Amino acid sequence: MMEEKKISYFKSLNAKKNLDRLVTEGVKIGIYGSSFDPITNVHLWTASTVAHRKKLDYIIFLPSSNKRTDKRLQTSDEHRVAMISKAIEDNPKFLLDTYELNVLPGYHYTYYTMEYFKKLLPKAQLYFIMGADLLVDIAQGKWKMSNELLSENQFIIMARNGIDMLQTISRSPLLRNYDDGRFQLLDKGLAMEISSTYIREEFSRGGEPRYLLPDSCYTYIKKHGLYVNK
Repeated sequence: MMEEKKISYFKSLNAKKNLDRLVTEGVKIGIYGSSFDPITNVHLWTASTVAHRKKLDYIIFLPSSNKRTDKRLQTSDEHRVAMISKAIEDNPKFLLDTYELNVLPGYHYTYYTMEYFKKLLPKAQLYFIMGADLLVDIAQGKWKMSNELLSENQFIIMARNGIDMLQTISRSPLLRNYDDGRFQLLDKGLAMEISSTYIREEFSRGGEPRYLLPDSCYTYIKKHGLYVNK
């Protein structure tokens, strides 16, 4: 894909943003995958913290495939994409990519996702952003193609309450053999673990989680009646 086409592709998903840096040599990009069901202020704060501390030029918000068997999504792809777009529209470093929503079953694993971005943005330094809970899952053999994923990529790993990241790596035969600097461990310095699940539960029971997610997303959820038990 030529540079102009790449920029045009991202422009189609991220209107009004300056994307010239996206295809330049050495650009630093974090890939932030999640169900974003819905996207929360904690997602945004986490992404902002990672971008600032790790000096990233962009963070790509990547809503996960509805074909995954480990998560049961509560809303359609259309609603999740709309909420992400609203939540990140005023941050020039935050971008949306819907790649995983369109892949065939069996190709939504993170290894294939990173291969896609490496081909799409060959000049970039790419980092997969994940929580320490997912690091534990990899150590326990729960991820497909984990050996290939670890051997060919770099990671930014965010602390989670109750998880010792260094110990997780040192006790895992798989992880410790790749402990050569590819794992960048990040403690955000403040425990903020409000989850999308909590927000969905609040909406479903008539609660008021308004200030846990962007105003635009709160308004969108109310307008469309999302997460309400019917």
